[in-house]
Amino acid sequence: MPAWSYGLWLTTSFTTSYDERTVTSFVDGMAERDIPLSVFHFDCFWMREYQWCDFEWDPRTFPDPEGMLARYKDKGLRICVWINSYIGQKSPLFAEAAEKGYLLRTADGDVWQWDLWQAGMGLVDFTNPAAAAWYASKLEALLDMGVDCFKTDFGERIPVDDVVWHDGSDPQKMRNYYTHLYNRTVFELLERKRGTGRAALFARSATAGGQQYPVHWGGDNDSTFVSMAETLRGGLSLAMSGFGYWSHDIGGFEGDPDPAVFKRWLAFGLLSSHSRLHGSGSVRVPWAFDDEAVDVTRRFTRLKLSLLPYLGAAARDVVRHGTPLMRPMVLELPEDRGGWDVDTQYLLGPALLVAPVFSADGDVDIYVPEGTWTSLLDGSTVTGPRWVRQRHGFDSLPLLVRPDTVLPIGAEDGTTDYDWADGVTLHLVELADGHESTLVVPAADAGVGAADAEFHVRRTGDEVVVTTTSTSAWALRLGDRTVRFEPGTVEGRIGSTDLAR
Repeated sequence: MPAWSYGLWLTTSFTTSYDERTVTSFVDGMAERDIPLSVFHFDCFWMREYQWCDFEWDPRTFPDPEGMLARYKDKGLRICVWINSYIGQKSPLFAEAAEKGYLLRTADGDVWQWDLWQAGMGLVDFTNPAAAAWYASKLEALLDMGVDCFKTDFGERIPVDDVVWHDGSDPQKMRNYYTHLYNRTVFELLERKRGTGRAALFARSATAGGQQYPVHWGGDNDSTFVSMAETLRGGLSLAMSGFGYWSHDIGGFEGDPDPAVFKRWLAFGLLSSHSRLHGSGSVRVPWAFDDEAVDVTRRFTRLKLSLLPYLGAAARDVVRHGTPLMRPMVLELPEDRGGWDVDTQYLLGPALLVAPVFSADGDVDIYVPEGTWTSLLDGSTVTGPRWVRQRHGFDSLPLLVRPDTVLPIGAEDGTTDYDWADGVTLHLVELADGHESTLVVPAADAGVGAADAEFHVRRTGDEVVVTTTSTSAWALRLGDRTVRFEPGTVEGRIGSTDLAR
């Protein structure tokens, strides 16, 4: 995945009223509050209502889309826009698609239509290569304008009765496979235009194999603690199904979240593989809730940016081995029977245990696996295997580092594409005597055409020795001690009687 996709996404929300002035107030408001923003998403009303999709900016609210996108690009933002694979009868594209045979047909040869989203809408028939190319051409014009990625909404509710696909596919099988063809069409266009490793979707539906076209999000949840917990269970299920990346609507989609729900969800959302602020009828800018929500958003956004060297390395396991970035306990620790049915926490990558808080008062029960685990936020330790109850403020949650871990923390500068190796600090957490490992800090562009930095770590007795290929500054941290090394230093050491434990 491209580095920028791991940053914070903010949206217009669904049915809220907005224009360029509104969007700019959101973007500038985040900057004024020192909250790093990576992506801005325009939901469906960037197009004219009831013409979804025509892929044309609504001239009443966005009269100068090229200029607007250029202005947002100057602010360092990537742009995402909402699309779906349906063509409403009111869309100017409907007649063109129907005439050319690009829409799903009924058994008697008519265009299949229904009204359960847009009046008289039809489905683009992606089994027809010409239809797929036609659809992609409409999106290509948007990419040329400055759009970077697409939210591929819907792709479900596919009919099975009285329909005929262009290539003769079995309608029963197409019910699930349709979304695969839809997302593949869009993803492959992005790869062709942006390059391998630089394509990103925000996809709603999927079937087996859909993990090839990330990211997928959890759909329309509610703005409650109950739904927050349900959302996590859904994400864990998706991970067990082989999907490497996953996101969800921070604060919940339906309804207006209580400030407590929003603030708790922020920590969860920003410790997910991808992080998006999005709602239905109300906005999700943090100052709409309270000042503390602004502080919590800033804290966890910057925390995630600092974790990019770690997340980038873990993401390589997604590509090479199919191991998801967010890992259910049973997947990462299958030998620990105590964690088999735990569905209220997960590991983010191989070494960070995350336990979201599903209550306003901050009480949370955590299953701690074997060994001594260290809080990344305050340095406290807890030893398992056992259940532990803790209480956390809105600016905290259980975020535990696995024992015998070398955790790279980046010197983030408020962006996703900073040099992840420059100034990186290797946190040495409960290293066992005899520990030996090699840590790779990927290039910030997801490894496409750039060099990685390798760190070889070895503990012998009360000393840890690190050798590296990095030409940048770096540091070692052990407990409260930090030792810094100048650029070009190829070997560093840190020792402590604490290591002899």
